[in-house]
Amino acid sequence: MFSRRTLIATQSAGLFLALSNNWLRPLRAQTSPLAPWAVAPNSDPRLNAMGWTVLAPNPHNRQPWLVRLEGSDNLTLYVDLDRRLPVTDPLDRQILIGLGCFAEQFRIAASAQGLEAQIIPFPEGEPQPRLDARPIARITLRPGAAADPLFAAVPQRRSSKQPYDLAREVPQEALATLRSALLSPVGFGARAGDIAAIRDLVWRAWMIEVETPAAHLESVNLMRLGSPAVATNPDGISIWGPQFDPAVAQGAITHAAMLQGGEGYGMMTGMYRAMLSATNAYVWLTTPGNSRAEQFAAGRDWVRLYLTATASGLALHPVSQALPEYPEMDGPRAALAELLGADGPIGGQVQMLGRLGHPTRPAAPTPRWPAESRIVRG
Repeated sequence: MFSRRTLIATQSAGLFLALSNNWLRPLRAQTSPLAPWAVAPNSDPRLNAMGWTVLAPNPHNRQPWLVRLEGSDNLTLYVDLDRRLPVTDPLDRQILIGLGCFAEQFRIAASAQGLEAQIIPFPEGEPQPRLDARPIARITLRPGAAADPLFAAVPQRRSSKQPYDLAREVPQEALATLRSALLSPVGFGARAGDIAAIRDLVWRAWMIEVETPAAHLESVNLMRLGSPAVATNPDGISIWGPQFDPAVAQGAITHAAMLQGGEGYGMMTGMYRAMLSATNAYVWLTTPGNSRAEQFAAGRDWVRLYLTATASGLALHPVSQALPEYPEMDGPRAALAELLGADGPIGGQVQMLGRLGHPTRPAAPTPRWPAESRIVRG
């Protein structure tokens, strides 16, 4: 059985483990799932940049990127087709946003070496209706770039799945700073204060996802239970560490318990509701249309938004459950577009929505595959 003490430390649909940043110190060994956060320098500037880039945000921590190195200063970015989310992301829009995050974080990391990363999206055309084996982007490094100040925030960025401090409002000047960090043509929206309707819709969408059996099962199947499982697959939703490993070993924490009707499901739902309720600001990104190029651009801006929030001392947590294109979410998706449109024209597509606020405790890094494991060889 789950104990309340065991579960109260968790924060997401997958019971995200709330570790302190101090965990990184004893876990720097090469075999640690957190080792990639202790980025080691590399003589190849592309691999040097990739060491930072694999830390980029992405849906369900799938880390869906593959890279082929070409010549001495080129690389091609592909999607790992086995790491898509066919139920909750049936058109691969969210996965592509994650790849846009990767490309922009690579550009930022390269700039810290004085290198300009020239990014050409979809050099062989935009894949439809889903992503395929064609390149997502080709990237060429050239000398002469100024360092992007957002690079300093890369090691500190976290997906902060926790209740936020409702006593501390998000100031309008902070929202203006976030807006100023973004690239064209992605649009930015924000609301602080009068957010009850958004908060209610976010919660309703979250419940629809976990009450839709196939959608929830997709998340449950990506749960890595216990340190051995996380070490083997440092992606997906990690439930591990000294608070959880004994219960996993004893069979008290199982995938079955996270399904609807299980004890873990009930505790998860209660904690997630408390977390989402402790929100007093939201930000979102929109595009005029919904082409692959616009989705990719939204990903580039999403990571810039994330890093700017981090540099400003704010926490950001994506809550885009109302946006996926599976049938059960059609109603919430339309309602969210109408609701956010009250702030002005939003164009054709809301690409990302996130809750923004002041964290109440440090957030932990998530397990990652090392950069070398994401390189296509041969």
